[in-house]
Amino acid sequence: MNAAPLLPPERPQLRAALGTRTLVLVGMMGSGKSSVGRRLAMRLGLNFVDADVEIETAARMTIPEIFEQRGEAEFRQGERRVISRILDSRTPLVLATGGGAFMHPETRQRVQERGISIWLKADPDVLMKRVRRNARRPLLQTADPEGTLRALLAQREPVYALADLTVRSREVPHDAVVDDIFTALESHLGLTGRPE
Repeated sequence: MNAAPLLPPERPQLRAALGTRTLVLVGMMGSGKSSVGRRLAMRLGLNFVDADVEIETAARMTIPEIFEQRGEAEFRQGERRVISRILDSRTPLVLATGGGAFMHPETRQRVQERGISIWLKADPDVLMKRVRRNARRPLLQTADPEGTLRALLAQREPVYALADLTVRSREVPHDAVVDDIFTALESHLGLTGRPE
């Protein structure tokens, strides 16, 4: 699994309260799951794993190649297997999932059993601005990428809303979003008001 060198946790009480649970970031493409996830993991002294990178490693293909050669259904099957394997390791870490991963009931159930899900919620304009920088998004290879993104968002938001926590992803430094995640986690875990 992709990992960074571990530093002492910035918030040891929060880190201890997580136990063996994985922090699972869910949300649309462009919501910042990978970039915010790396910062979150570093500040908590945890490993960071990007499910998309793990899928590409397992398949020995890029995600666009998997979509092109094998189709979305086979990609989603591989995605479910990879996420399940990562969660079954019972190693506390930060996991960034692909935009469609949380849509599958089996994956949501596994996340609920083994982790804490955090929806990075971003406005459509913010998402579009970010995804325009990356031409490798298979689901946006359409005549109307913005319309496609808005349709996906309308379909997925009610499911993302099932996540344990919702944190706004916006045009601020990644550390500001990480601070918001810390606040949400501390409240969720009953740590609010306790000294670190």
